[in-house]
Amino acid sequence: MKVVAVRGLRVFLVILALAFCGYSVASQWDATVRAFQQMSWAALAGALAAGLAGLFVWMLGWRTFLAGLGSPLPVRAMFRISGISQLGKYVPGKVWALVTQIEMTREHKVPPERSFGSTMLAVATSTACGLAVAAVTLPLTSRAARDEYWWLFLSAPVLMMLLHPKIVTWALGTMLRLIRRPPLEHPVSLGVTLRAIGWTVLGWALFGVHTWLLCVAAGGDGRGLPFIATGAYALAFVAGFIVFIAPGGIGAREAALTLVLTPVLPAGAPVVVAIASRVLLTGADLINAGVALLLGRTAPDTGNEQDSKELVRGTQPTKEAP
Repeated sequence: MKVVAVRGLRVFLVILALAFCGYSVASQWDATVRAFQQMSWAALAGALAAGLAGLFVWMLGWRTFLAGLGSPLPVRAMFRISGISQLGKYVPGKVWALVTQIEMTREHKVPPERSFGSTMLAVATSTACGLAVAAVTLPLTSRAARDEYWWLFLSAPVLMMLLHPKIVTWALGTMLRLIRRPPLEHPVSLGVTLRAIGWTVLGWALFGVHTWLLCVAAGGDGRGLPFIATGAYALAFVAGFIVFIAPGGIGAREAALTLVLTPVLPAGAPVVVAIASRVLLTGADLINAGVALLLGRTAPDTGNEQDSKELVRGTQPTKEAP
């Protein structure tokens, strides 16, 4: 009965997320059509491909953390889990993607604390690296971003330092104690953290290409445009993440992107870029979810079967020395 209830809840969340996706696109349909009419299909296709690639390498970063915590999963299984669960970010509250990920990784015998810890690490890494990318690319190229978001730029080095494995291990241990879960048996290592950061930064570069292609299609030019476009999207993403209640950061992300791009694009073009980016990346999430559903459920990984049995019995695994 519990398995049926969990799967029913997952289906409900997917349907709810699809409804929110449809509403977000339908609510600005006329503006979307006008935006796409101003851009070439080649630029739109390239921006969509870059967005899909960015989402894929971010998934690899999450997979790196999960493997580092003791639960390596095949790329196919991780893609299916990520593709479906990421629809949860379109439901207000920002917790539904996490809940869906934890439940789907259970099918592969991944203890909930590992899934929770790897997701928290992936979110913290993408946020810290996003601020770092924005702090490197924007202060010298965008006065608007420097005046409006200087306080976020100052927090970038602090957040990067907080990704140190000793700090991360302590923070995750504290959170797990608060939610009454066993501690992590495999604290994340420095090597795992650096590899995940590498995947995350590569993802930011791909999202920068996505934004730059849209800026060029909207009439932007100049040698500094790739840097501004990359920093603008990174800053917009973080701004959307901070607005907790907004599904998918809608509104806040577009406002930040428009603010940064206004000085370097023709009049009206920043809004066109923001709308096109939102629709294309929503489409990328839907494409990933569709492919993930077509892949079907893979065979569960039995490597963590003993951990699962211990958790079911309520026993706590012995913590290994780091």
